[in-house]
Amino acid sequence: MLKNVEQKPAMRILIVEDEPRLQRTLAKALREEGYAVDAAGDGDDGFFKAESCDYDAIVLDVMLPKLDGWALLARLRKQKPTPVLMLTARDAPGDRVRGLDTGADDYLIKPFDLSELLARVRALIRRSAKQTTNKIEIGDVALDTRTRNVTRADKPVTLTAREFAILEYLALHRGEVISRKELYEHLFDENDDTLSNLLDVHVFSIRKKLGAELIATRRGQGYGIEK
Repeated sequence: MLKNVEQKPAMRILIVEDEPRLQRTLAKALREEGYAVDAAGDGDDGFFKAESCDYDAIVLDVMLPKLDGWALLARLRKQKPTPVLMLTARDAPGDRVRGLDTGADDYLIKPFDLSELLARVRALIRRSAKQTTNKIEIGDVALDTRTRNVTRADKPVTLTAREFAILEYLALHRGEVISRKELYEHLFDENDDTLSNLLDVHVFSIRKKLGAELIATRRGQGYGIEK
């Protein structure tokens, strides 16, 4: 089974929520699930961050100072298709319809259960990557993005959490060449001051454990899983 030796994230999430306690609660819960998390307390800052970084998902409150969630989403949709989960205390059907018509991918009414929010975030990321289940198979290698277990030929393989993060991201973007810069952006959040130059070492370790042919290197471009 995968041992979470170090709690490092595989996906990067933006929370746009003006209520400090809820923002902290959401950030803590998502980080505990292994995500890199950035946060914004108003719509202007939220739009700036959403526009500046390619997030894997955005958790967006509707009622925000400076720029409300609907306006933020409408602006964002002119530029990016980032998956968005909207949060609101307003549960009228018209509000839900407005959010979905503006471009939200999902909608959650406050108060909500954290486990449901986490499940919805996982589902958004899977759909965005055209992945319908938690399990990904690459030849004889299989990984479960929920339990974070990895097997090769049905035998458990131990990866560090950093190695799992790299493998998961490449697996979800199978067939693409992912640059080092993009990998770093999805492995660290704005509160993480660790700047690692050990990406090659991690990839070498993954290849040693799961097969040299699993991850291809494109010189000067990055890495990819081609199968």
